[in-house]
Amino acid sequence: MKLYPFLMSVLMISTVVLIACGKASEEQVGVQAENINWQGSFGTKGADIPALSEAVKNQIIQWSVFEDFEKEARSINGSTLDKLRNTSERLVHYSDSLSKKIPDTLRNNAVRSRLTVVNTRANMLFQEVRKSRIDSLEVERAIAEMNKATHNLFVQLNEKFQKDAIDLQRKDDEEKELEKQKKFLDSVYKEELRDKNN
Repeated sequence: MKLYPFLMSVLMISTVVLIACGKASEEQVGVQAENINWQGSFGTKGADIPALSEAVKNQIIQWSVFEDFEKEARSINGSTLDKLRNTSERLVHYSDSLSKKIPDTLRNNAVRSRLTVVNTRANMLFQEVRKSRIDSLEVERAIAEMNKATHNLFVQLNEKFQKDAIDLQRKDDEEKELEKQKKFLDSVYKEELRDKNN
């Protein structure tokens, strides 16, 4: 009779240990199966990231980390999970550097805000691919958002230089028009002086 409570407690402890061990092995199998399933690629090959204009390319030479960022941003599409983990880490580093070291010719609120979005999206992608349980839809969404942020940054850079070129052309045209008007007024003034003298 005194043995009965002891046997019951041993039986209960054994049951708990067996159940816990079974769940642990199921989780290990689940994690291994999960890792096996992620050998495919993420993102869309040939994502819509525009080319940079020649004017932008000439200016970003001063922004040395930009070329590295561009290369990594274009490479996330069609990457495996392991490659995404490495690439996302570099994207976070490069986007931080880009935000801190904007060249004077590119420094305006629109470019700064696009860089903030790029940095945020890079951090979100980094966090998503580092989770213990990978959700492929969330990884795809994070890549799509990163592509969109990169696209918007590149469009903004192209538009900034296009606008700067238009503004410069307009300023040149105004200066030429003022010069023409000045020459015309000078010639009219000279004619009036000549008429007065005659």
